[in-house]
Amino acid sequence: MLALFDSIVRVNTKHRKTLRAVFAKPTSVSLVFADIESLLVALGGEVHERECSRVKIIIKGKQWRCHRLHPGKEAKRYQVEEVRELLERIGVKP
Repeated sequence: MLALFDSIVRVNTKHRKTLRAVFAKPTSVSLVFADIESLLVALGGEVHERECSRVKIIIKGKQWRCHRLHPGKEAKRYQVEEVRELLERIGVKP
């Protein structure tokens, strides 16, 4: 269950599946970056495009800076771990 009650309405089944995958141990390397980004937006995050493939996502006053992957689409292990830490800091748990 999500800790942020106000965000539950915007989180669909796919987002919940992505959330469980982010918190899974061992860390998944098969998560699609776009799915992670979609989850963060559904939880109230804002995506700010930066130069090249850089992205800054701000959610609940916390920020995460990263690179969109190309040509691949799967998030790197360290990116999934960073997202997990970000979600824990804002109080979101599966």
